[in-house]
Amino acid sequence: MDVQVVVVGAGPVGLLLAGELRLGGATVAVLERLVEPTVESRASTLHARTAEVLASRGLWERLGPAPHIPRGHFAGIPMDLTLPSRFAGQWKVPQTLTEEVLGDWALGLGAELYRGWTVRAVHDDGAGVTVEADTPDGVARLRTAYLVGCDGHESTVRRLIGADFPGWPATRELLRADVRGVAIPNRRFERHDRGLAVAARISEGTTRVMVYEHGRDVAERRPAPPEFTEVVAAWRRVTGEEIGGGEPVWVNAFDDAHRQLSQYRHGRVLFAGDAAHVQLPIGGQALNLGLQDAVNLGWKLAARVRRGAPAGLLDTYHAERHPVGRRTLTNIRAQATLLLGDRSVEPVRSLFAELVTIDATRRRLAGMVSGLDIRYRPSADEHYTVGDYLAELAQPDGRGLLLAVPGSPAATAAAPWREQVTVAPPPTAPVDAAAILVRPDGHVAWAGTSAEAAHTALYRWFGPPSHSRAHSRPVKEIS
Repeated sequence: MDVQVVVVGAGPVGLLLAGELRLGGATVAVLERLVEPTVESRASTLHARTAEVLASRGLWERLGPAPHIPRGHFAGIPMDLTLPSRFAGQWKVPQTLTEEVLGDWALGLGAELYRGWTVRAVHDDGAGVTVEADTPDGVARLRTAYLVGCDGHESTVRRLIGADFPGWPATRELLRADVRGVAIPNRRFERHDRGLAVAARISEGTTRVMVYEHGRDVAERRPAPPEFTEVVAAWRRVTGEEIGGGEPVWVNAFDDAHRQLSQYRHGRVLFAGDAAHVQLPIGGQALNLGLQDAVNLGWKLAARVRRGAPAGLLDTYHAERHPVGRRTLTNIRAQATLLLGDRSVEPVRSLFAELVTIDATRRRLAGMVSGLDIRYRPSADEHYTVGDYLAELAQPDGRGLLLAVPGSPAATAAAPWREQVTVAPPPTAPVDAAAILVRPDGHVAWAGTSAEAAHTALYRWFGPPSHSRAHSRPVKEIS
């Protein structure tokens, strides 16, 4: 093999995945079509669970003091996002900065990035994957154990392998532009007789506008971005406001297509981010969904290629993330109906605005939008904590963590896994399990008492032990 994992796409999802793979010890090459990083701000909203994940890797602080917005929305209806998390609310971080920070981190860990590489063929023969790409120096071929497509909503990898991508085709088109040099009043999801208008300052002197006109139907995706004059005309028709004197920094169009791969894993080819699911980019959920895909997959794939973890470990990626993606697409489709519908949806919006004042309803929706309610429940037979996310226990170095009393059966069972798992005394707060095993992504893998059950869980999630029991040294412990 030339490299253990090839990641196609150097957006935020691909770069975070590359870093996670390197934390797990896997060699990784990232192939990116663009010769230079994008200068477009694009997605700029990070939610609480994503912020917790980035903080667990020491990456949040590198993003600098991000503007914080405690209130979010559901379909443009204001909603308090306050929940038990130090990152509750929305955080505004330009995608350019997110990519820069994640790229520096991944490359600093040893990932290799090849720009100007356009994938043209993918062949999975069961023993590995051969990737063929056009490069600045001609055609190149790489042999890898696994390939991950993180190459966006128009994924080349997805097309090349013919992956089933069912869903709902686009019916509406929205126009968007970053405009500087003209004063544009802030508009927070303003519904007008002729459509929807949004305007928000994203930096000094630059405002992002988004406009939708009722009846602006689409049959297929545009081959190229719209002209700024088209955005200006649509904005004028909907709001009566003139923005043509401004300078466009970035212009694009997007639609309300919603699709999701039937399977996130196809043999030795896997998918994450928009390559696995496309949705209307409302409220930043698409980016956050993709980043959390990467964190779920990275350590598992590294355990497979580095430690020989059971092949079934990779199947848990689809089992855990596909339902999360499906639920997210469902809530975004509901939001699109309420946000972009004509006046016939006003009674439903009025009722919904009343319902979100009920705290139980607000908390349910806030957990859904922020990602704070994501848990991976394997079965009803498991301990009630299994699948929970423990933000304060995710390890910056990507190791697992076993909370167990030193010398206990579970701690003794973990000794051969000392290179993958740190053992620490349990917290002072009472827990009705003698030991809790935390995965590298911060989710609880197992909770229980017996050494045999601990051994089974360690093998399932981390692969064969690095050292035999006969030659084991004391497990690394922290206070």
